[in-house]
Amino acid sequence: MKITDLQIHVLKSPLAEPFAFSQGWVRQRSATLVEVMTDAGISGWGEAFAQGLEPPEIAATVIDKALRPLILHADPLDTEVLWHRMYHQTRDFGRKGSVVAGISAIDMALWDIAGQYFQQPIYKLLGGAFRTRVQPYATGFYRLSGQGEAQRLAEEALRHFEAGFTLMKVKLGYGVDDDIAVMQAIGRAIQGKPITLMIDTNHAYGRAEALRLGRALADYNLRWYEEPVVPEDIQGYAEMRARLTMPIAGGENEHTLFGFRQLLGADALDVAQPDVGSCGGITALRHITALAQSHGVAVNPHVWGSAIAQAASLQVIAALPPAHHALFAQQPVLEYDRSSHPFREQLVAEPLRQQADGWVDIPSRPGLGVQVNRDVLEHYRA
Repeated sequence: MKITDLQIHVLKSPLAEPFAFSQGWVRQRSATLVEVMTDAGISGWGEAFAQGLEPPEIAATVIDKALRPLILHADPLDTEVLWHRMYHQTRDFGRKGSVVAGISAIDMALWDIAGQYFQQPIYKLLGGAFRTRVQPYATGFYRLSGQGEAQRLAEEALRHFEAGFTLMKVKLGYGVDDDIAVMQAIGRAIQGKPITLMIDTNHAYGRAEALRLGRALADYNLRWYEEPVVPEDIQGYAEMRARLTMPIAGGENEHTLFGFRQLLGADALDVAQPDVGSCGGITALRHITALAQSHGVAVNPHVWGSAIAQAASLQVIAALPPAHHALFAQQPVLEYDRSSHPFREQLVAEPLRQQADGWVDIPSRPGLGVQVNRDVLEHYRA
């Protein structure tokens, strides 16, 4: 079997109501999808995560100009060989960011092809499923105007609970005092309910502010405190971990086992959060998981992309070993962004859905297990 071609699909959809996270305003949904074709009639899908406010055309150009020549006519089942070829041929101008996101998209598509070729879900090719269901957590609590939205966000927490979510991640990073006011309002609203919270400041703060916020929220029994400082400040992560009581999470802006080697080697994380669409794909997530396992650090993938990245993340989550073996070991959870996103709901024939008990079943169909709606591709094509 040989790779004969690939197609790149850049999608965009303006938001009817823009929202903000700590680094800026999100005014559109975008995605960079890749479709890898073979001479066996099998094609696979992958996604390069458009990180933060990144234009999707950057990764699309990387895939087209730098990566396409490296994989054409190769055997798509050589996932490890092709990953190293792509990484080492681009390391002088890549290593992080959009170049590795482009590698991620192609790698994801190759695993999709492999699953279809062997008629197995990807988690089987990764060694089997530690779990066939996963509990989702609601990501949301974005801002519509900026500061002073505590009451609206408290009401949002109740809506997530009514929708079946008992895990929720609150977006903070709008000023420490405003963050504390938001958490106090949410805490009052959910009092007595079986809800566990996480917080995510998207690296809005320096060490002093991040530490002040963490100490103010010490009694909230947070599952984790995500991206407390900028990704370059590895010692800042280590300081937060040493001086705060809640687990420290990060890594959505880190790439490959080489980047995670620095993070984990500095004892900077309790929870590593590689994104399958930007860390180097499923192959890189395998590398990172083995590295994290050796450090006793949990891996819980970051998920904010389209239905393609969601499907890949579910396959990876199925195959993740618990960081600490026990009869009642803590299991990874699935990030479930509750904001408007047509590339999740409309892009595939069977979009991700919660079951009646609030959990999500991991598909056992071959490969990623998705069937892409080409009419939707055309409708949102940039």
